[in-house]
Amino acid sequence: MKEERREEKKVKKIALYPGSFDPFTNGHLDIVDRACEIFDELVLAIAHNSKKTTLFSLEERREILEEVMSDRPRVRVAEFEGLTTTYARTVGATAIVRGIRAVTDFDYEYAIYQVNRDLEPEIDTVFLLASRDYSFLSSTIIKEVARYGKTFPEYAPDAVNRALLRKFGYGNLDL
Repeated sequence: MKEERREEKKVKKIALYPGSFDPFTNGHLDIVDRACEIFDELVLAIAHNSKKTTLFSLEERREILEEVMSDRPRVRVAEFEGLTTTYARTVGATAIVRGIRAVTDFDYEYAIYQVNRDLEPEIDTVFLLASRDYSFLSSTIIKEVARYGKTFPEYAPDAVNRALLRKFGYGNLDL
């Protein structure tokens, strides 16, 4: 008698990396690349928050991120509004990825983790600590430097730096 083998279907591990990404930094990119080492697919989800004033519109942030992620086939750029856990369930994510730069980030992120866990116990949170080179980096710092016509390739991807310079009226400067 022939033995039938049941082929186990591998479940794709999907994670959600939510944020405002206004603008996206090399610190964010580092988290993306490291999360891709853990998960099969990463949904880079731009949060729409009507209470937060952003430099770039949702559409601009999406365009910038799609350009930055164009060479990362396992990363999908999306946008969402509402609860992160609800959106995570919608895209089939089993984990939410969060980056932590310092102890002060941890307090905030841990509180959010607890609420998310209460909302969706089967969706976990994976905290990735910022690499040393990016532990000081914030979107606010990058915006402030660009406001005066300067950018640093070590702070943000070229597509972000170009968009920042255009936004602040320095579109003709070379990177």
